[in-house]
Amino acid sequence: MVDKKRTTAHGLWCAALCAAATVSLTAPASSATHTAAQKEASGRGASAEAPSGNALKERYHAVKHGGIARAANSSITCRSAVGDSAPCDSAQQGGAERNDGYKMFYSDIDRDKNTYNSTRAALRLPKNSKVSYARLYWGGNLRVGEVKPAKDNGRVLVTEPGGSYRAVKADTVRKHRRHDGADAYQASANVTSLVRNHGPGAYTVAQLNVAMGHSKAGAWGGWTLVVAYENSKSPLRDLTIWDGFAATENHPGGLPLATRRTNIPANAKGSVGVVGYDGDRGSGGESFTLAANRRAGTPLSNSANPAGDTFNSTITDRGSAAAGRVPAHRNTLGYDSDVFDAGEALRAGASSLLFRFASPEDDYLLGAVFAQFGTRR
Repeated sequence: MVDKKRTTAHGLWCAALCAAATVSLTAPASSATHTAAQKEASGRGASAEAPSGNALKERYHAVKHGGIARAANSSITCRSAVGDSAPCDSAQQGGAERNDGYKMFYSDIDRDKNTYNSTRAALRLPKNSKVSYARLYWGGNLRVGEVKPAKDNGRVLVTEPGGSYRAVKADTVRKHRRHDGADAYQASANVTSLVRNHGPGAYTVAQLNVAMGHSKAGAWGGWTLVVAYENSKSPLRDLTIWDGFAATENHPGGLPLATRRTNIPANAKGSVGVVGYDGDRGSGGESFTLAANRRAGTPLSNSANPAGDTFNSTITDRGSAAAGRVPAHRNTLGYDSDVFDAGEALRAGASSLLFRFASPEDDYLLGAVFAQFGTRR
């Protein structure tokens, strides 16, 4: 972040409203997405290798009995402390430390000599759910002690529950460079058919392109699988996924994100998930609010993501550490994938919603937002 104090890695590769192409794993999420994909294929739309400073735009939307689930993990962690930083294991266990205080190294759990990083997380879905849409997001910093080639940003290896590695290629890659030396990106791919065919369970993501080492910019990176599902026993909900790659430094008054017109009854339940990069613990002044019908914004925070330090290197679910991750570091040293309860903001009902993200002390990178709210037709 702004205020923060070449080796070769081996590996084998297996054979925004809506604006993005989709890969061949499945059909597009909506007709709007399909139109964008057709334009992009014919050369009339924006390139998938988009310029820096991308605002978040709607990727998927549906109103149905169902919900949104998520699995996530970081791909890099500390190896040894630099200067007066606390020991590495203290940071991993949740200490208020930052990635620029460590020599960072890859997390690699699979014991496969052909991968240099790999982490796992569990996707949980209600029984008898049908996957409607699934998207995998991954990203990180390419320029730390080593420099990673950007050509590898758009591919990762994924293992589904009980399966073996297969290559997943991005249909969208976005980048952002900062004056502190960070060379950041986020890539994503439509993986609906993969998740629909293999269902819930443990997913492993490997070969995520992220640099290791130590620098002022810090090393950070991770992945999040976002899944919209249909289930007849679930409430009727408004389900939306937005993505892009927006930097808070370009929005000094806060980064806004408006929903479609809604029909949310009073006292409806709901939640909002955020995927973001390079959030430091203790940076100060951060806020995430949800405003309904132009009322004052209600802060979205919890014990794990307190007001003023919302984007703080955690992977959490409504204030608790997300279960089923390997490794399960409580401080991810620069990667956020958090789900917040939004019930308080919805208590009076709503026909329109506005999110606002602010990080005045740091340059935070917002990659995706996903929300589910109880609604009526």
